[in-house]
Amino acid sequence: MPVPGESVRLRETNLRPFPLLPVWFLVVIFYLNITSRIVFSPLLPVIQGELGLRHGEAGSLFLLIQIGYCLGLLGSGFVASWLNHRRTILVSTTTLGAVLLVMSRSASVAGLRAGLVLLGAFAGLYLPSGIATVTGEIRKEHWGKALAIHELAPNLGFVTAPLLAEALLRFLPWRGVLAVLGTLAILMGGIFALAGHGGSRRAEPPRFDTMKQIARDPSFWVMATLFSVSVGSGLGVYTMMPLFLVTEIGLERELANTIAGLSRGPGILLVFFSGLITDRIGHRRALAISLLTMGAFTLLLGMVHGRVITPALVILQSTSIVCFFPAGFSMLSAMFPPHLRNLAVSMVTIVGSFLGAGAIPPAIGYLAEVSSFSAGLILLGVVTLALLPLLRHGKSSPGMDGKADHPNVPAG
Repeated sequence: MPVPGESVRLRETNLRPFPLLPVWFLVVIFYLNITSRIVFSPLLPVIQGELGLRHGEAGSLFLLIQIGYCLGLLGSGFVASWLNHRRTILVSTTTLGAVLLVMSRSASVAGLRAGLVLLGAFAGLYLPSGIATVTGEIRKEHWGKALAIHELAPNLGFVTAPLLAEALLRFLPWRGVLAVLGTLAILMGGIFALAGHGGSRRAEPPRFDTMKQIARDPSFWVMATLFSVSVGSGLGVYTMMPLFLVTEIGLERELANTIAGLSRGPGILLVFFSGLITDRIGHRRALAISLLTMGAFTLLLGMVHGRVITPALVILQSTSIVCFFPAGFSMLSAMFPPHLRNLAVSMVTIVGSFLGAGAIPPAIGYLAEVSSFSAGLILLGVVTLALLPLLRHGKSSPGMDGKADHPNVPAG
């Protein structure tokens, strides 16, 4: 009878080397998942003006999304253990679309806020099952490339959300933009139900003892901290970027949204190479390069201003973040055996999303009220650079390099 580690290796020998179709299906679903949340960034100047919100109140809308998102991540393990990863992805996509349609009919601030929490909750069901489906269908030596392709979704979302919002705002109110995205999400859910592949395995039901054991691993907290600052530098800064460019740099709203969207364009090209870089130089070095450039450009974005230099720095800062997530998710996936991978991804993403995308946007907004947007960017850049030494303390156990199960987490 094979031991757990041997059974994992036997399963992996039966995996296809690099099946593209299941990955691309998930890319489209992940794109709609993240676009439905980040579209509120280019819509924020319109929403703020219509509802009379202050900077801090506008930024707090993203906190509501992240509260819901964290709740969804927390519940994703229960849903995926009851259904399976494929059905969890289907539930996430269709219910997310339904919430967007309901929000498009809501006329009150209270309804908007409640909808944002629900939107985040149903969106949060996707990521752990999406990562588990990708890594469950593909051999470990190709994880970096596969997860890099999967990361095309947020990069495409960051590019197209402002452009899509501006295009639709020419013909529709901001609530109409939500209705369009909701309809697309429901349609994609139907297509995935008919033609999607993979994700037939159920997740391990979350247990307090297992969560406690994972949380005791110092490497888990290293990854959670790094994910927090990277999500903050990426999604957190992105959500407040149009307001920063309009109110502090003095750009027009249309130009600000165009810059925010196009700034993610180079990342789409770089993401193809980030997986190759991760597989070639290793997780730790890829993460170090990403954190160093990310912190430096965020710092410069707050220190150096101008109608020409600021857009250039926005592009460089956005591009620097691309390499982090393929390396980060690959490293995190290698830390834990398949039946615990969903829970580990959920726990790290909960911490990273709540702090990075939930706390940082309102923090930048409130700093803008008492000082300036630049002060928030400078502080974030300094913190990012200060966290670089953490990479030396994240233990390179056999489970982290993918050659054996993580020694601190029981397999099976």
